[in-house]
Amino acid sequence: MIDLFYAPTPNGHKITLFLEEAGLDYNVHRIDIGKGDQFRPEFLAIAPNNKIPAIVDNLPADGSGPLSIFESGAILLYLAEKTNLLLSKDLRERAHTLQWLFWQVGGFGPMLGQNHHFNHFAPQTVPYAIERYQVETQRLYGVLNRQLEKSPWLGGQEYSIADIATYPWTVSHERQRIDLATYPAVKNWFERIHSRPATERAYQQAEIL
Repeated sequence: MIDLFYAPTPNGHKITLFLEEAGLDYNVHRIDIGKGDQFRPEFLAIAPNNKIPAIVDNLPADGSGPLSIFESGAILLYLAEKTNLLLSKDLRERAHTLQWLFWQVGGFGPMLGQNHHFNHFAPQTVPYAIERYQVETQRLYGVLNRQLEKSPWLGGQEYSIADIATYPWTVSHERQRIDLATYPAVKNWFERIHSRPATERAYQQAEIL
């Protein structure tokens, strides 16, 4: 059984997407970041960076008691290796998948997050920041589009943790001032993931909690 410490953000959705695809049993513990739940000592013991998501695997493979993991990329990699799902065993496709996973974690997510912040939440309008992150968002969507023109999924021929990590950040493309019609390969990829039953179930968690 997996205990998932969750809020309905792109990083939170990554983990429910994986868990639903893999069919793993899990319990969701809602972390209300608006109320500061992420700073409570019991959560910090699991996620010292005070960010969601985090998990506790109560039945890790080594049998040595519960194992806690924070950081969404690390969680996805751990779960893929635990289940032997959504990460190819082929050397080259695995390597490609991991590089796109880290591309999302290191670039796509943070830059789109800054775009979202300065467009919608900054207490003052900062034209330089808005322009900077809008241009970078467009560049990154271009990078994503070029990759998806070459292969159906980010890592190659198989749906993987790289796609799972990236998709939730594209869900808010309209608020990022991105028209997916400008990136047709991304649009096709987005629609295919959106239509997966596991995706629907994962996003229902945001409505249940």
